[in-house]
Amino acid sequence: MTHITGKAALLALSMISASAYASHWSYEGEGAPEHWGELDEAYKTCQSGVNQSPINIDSTAKAHLAPLQTHYIEGPVTLTNNGHTIQASELADTRDSIVLDKQSWTLQQFHFHAPSENTVHGKKYAMEMHLVHKNASGELTVVAVMFDKGAANTELEKLWGIMPGQVEQNITIKQNLDLNKLLPKDKTYWRFSGSLTTPPCSEGVTWIVLKHPLTVSTSQLEKFTHTMHHDNNRPIQSLHGRVVVE
Repeated sequence: MTHITGKAALLALSMISASAYASHWSYEGEGAPEHWGELDEAYKTCQSGVNQSPINIDSTAKAHLAPLQTHYIEGPVTLTNNGHTIQASELADTRDSIVLDKQSWTLQQFHFHAPSENTVHGKKYAMEMHLVHKNASGELTVVAVMFDKGAANTELEKLWGIMPGQVEQNITIKQNLDLNKLLPKDKTYWRFSGSLTTPPCSEGVTWIVLKHPLTVSTSQLEKFTHTMHHDNNRPIQSLHGRVVVE
């Protein structure tokens, strides 16, 4: 499986960051996903790439995947509204990490999309969380957690209670957030090779989509979508022969 490295990794880490404030890509109108590849030379992979995300997870192959090991100890320190999503960011020297392919991947940030970007047998979930990790070589792995409408998520409320309503607004997270409670207890997953789901749509990203969803209440979901002013999910992309393993 290929990975994202070098300059592409630097682009990836800024995919939903301060650099996005001045970006003219969006989820609607002239800057909508179908136009991303035309907006900037740096975004051409959004249109020409053949391993793009998100995907519809339908047929899969058995691969006896090793259990996902998560080591989330500290939690994020900053919550940001960057105009594209609500993002929680880690300290540069955070100990929050996962173990995959016998190596450690450090959590950089996590953010949300509503409705979900990836789908399962055509089902679109109410919301999807992406936890973005980087290894020592600068390669990226994204762990995706799905949310169904249901009971309010108490751990999520620690973030929602301070959700910044203005673009470019940063708020310090003062409550101790237990990231482990934002993951299902059963961490079985699907795995595939894909891309960033926002410009520059760089490929070589390892995707880990957890099979078991959490819940988010209607009011929590509405607060997020109201703050974003619109849906913030990229449409499903073609597999182009890729295989999803489990």
